[in-house]
Amino acid sequence: MAPMVHGLEAKYFGKINFVYLDADDPATRPFQQQLGFYYQPEVYLLDGDGNVLKKWVGFTTEQEFEEEFAKYVE
Repeated sequence: MAPMVHGLEAKYFGKINFVYLDADDPATRPFQQQLGFYYQPEVYLLDGDGNVLKKWVGFTTEQEFEEEFAKYVE
């Protein structure tokens, strides 16, 4: 799934800020708990204030991401 996400990151550069969270890094545990992280892969779409707009758990298609991105990206 990583190559697809990196491709989306390039496509939406300047419109969506992609941030990668290392689930094995203890320093990220508080943020993981705040998001409700429990399974890899998990992808979150957040607004500018950090509110979760959408959460995907497990494999997700590029089309599913793009359909959701279209709701928020002009």
